[in-house]
Amino acid sequence: MRRLLTGSFVTLLLLLNTLVLIGPLMVFALLKLVLPGRYRDYASWMVMWFAETWAEIDKLIFSLCIPTVWDVRGNASLRADTSYLCVSNHQTWVDIPALIQVLNRKIPFFKFFLKKELIWVPLLGLAWWALDYPFMKRYSKAFLDKNPHLKGQDLEITKAACELFKRQSVTVVNYLEGTRFSEAKRVAQQSPYQHLLKPKAGGVAFVLAALGEQLDALLDVTIVYPGNKAPGFWDLVSGSIPRVIVDIEVRELDPALWAGDYETDPAVRQAVQAWVNQLWHDKDARIERLRGELNR
Repeated sequence: MRRLLTGSFVTLLLLLNTLVLIGPLMVFALLKLVLPGRYRDYASWMVMWFAETWAEIDKLIFSLCIPTVWDVRGNASLRADTSYLCVSNHQTWVDIPALIQVLNRKIPFFKFFLKKELIWVPLLGLAWWALDYPFMKRYSKAFLDKNPHLKGQDLEITKAACELFKRQSVTVVNYLEGTRFSEAKRVAQQSPYQHLLKPKAGGVAFVLAALGEQLDALLDVTIVYPGNKAPGFWDLVSGSIPRVIVDIEVRELDPALWAGDYETDPAVRQAVQAWVNQLWHDKDARIERLRGELNR
């Protein structure tokens, strides 16, 4: 009963926070459509301010209402006046509140690449549109084989989004696995990793190609939850997650990663894929170590 009451109360507070701030956020989002030049940039800054304020109030709600301990490591040197590429393992919707909890107002507000269907999520879909989140339409390989004219469409969206991001400090978040991890997916993929799916290098390669000179560092984020099953959103809001480890490694980005054309140059493609695979090899070992620590 206690968890039911806690979850219901926290959900209500989160909803109220969203309802209060979505209005002014959308006003400035609409101004972005009509204002010229630097005035559009001012409106964009206000949209970001409301989003960060919304996230900060959510953090306050969590800290006051649920007992979850956020065990954060490696975030001491982060800055809000620069641009980052952020990669993370992805297991559950709780990954998003986890990133917000440890990184909001320490770095520029996140830019996620979202599935196109998420634009229809009530309230949040509008907010994501206002924040210039790119909405991606993902097609199966079989569908693309039948409709080859649609190949590369996501990459064109990536390029267009990154051109927009050049006007501001930004944190581009990329989930290299492309979907949430599950043991069934790992087995079906025959993934060589114990705790991760196979990474996809194409999306991050185009982010690097478009923004490489602007990005100051890579934030290599690893999120680990207790137990053998990733918690759901209700587990978070009801206070059922005792502790979450969020480990952040700040890594330099090698300019060679965006020095050539990923699509047409096999050497560049091989270099980017090797870099991504090494990241994932290191992350898999880190997850194993952190899980052992968390579940002792």
